[in-house]
Amino acid sequence: MTPAENPIPRSFELAAERCEDLTPLVYRRLFEKHPEAEGMFRSEGSAPVKGSMLALTIEAILDFAGERTGHFRLIECEVSSHDAYGTPRDLFISFFGVIADTLREIIGAGWTPEIDAAWRKLFDEIEGIVKQSES
Repeated sequence: MTPAENPIPRSFELAAERCEDLTPLVYRRLFEKHPEAEGMFRSEGSAPVKGSMLALTIEAILDFAGERTGHFRLIECEVSSHDAYGTPRDLFISFFGVIADTLREIIGAGWTPEIDAAWRKLFDEIEGIVKQSES
C-alpha cells in the first residue's frame, strides 16, 4: 500500500492541502473538550512546546499506521513521561481522538468511511497500548 492509498497518512495530506498549521486547531479543540488541559501549559511561550508535541505525535501516528520502524514506540515512552507530569491517561488517549476530529473537520466531505475506519482501528490499538502499560 502506498502512502497515497493508506487512509491515515492520506488524511494528513488532505488536511495539509486545506490548512497550513494544525496546531492552533488541535489545541483549541483539546481545551474545549478538556478545559483542565489548558492549565498544564504555560500561558506564555508554550506555542513551540505545543507544536513540537503535536509534530512528535503525528510522527508516532504515521509510523504506527505504517511501517512501525520505531517512532511509534514514542507513544509508550510518552505515557510514562506524561504520568510523571500528572496527565491522566484518559486525557493522553483523548489527544489522539482530538487530532482525528480536527482532521475530520478540516477535510469535511473528503473524510471517507475508509479513513474513519483506519482512525478508529488506530485509536483502539493506541488505547490498548496505553492501558496495557498500566499493568
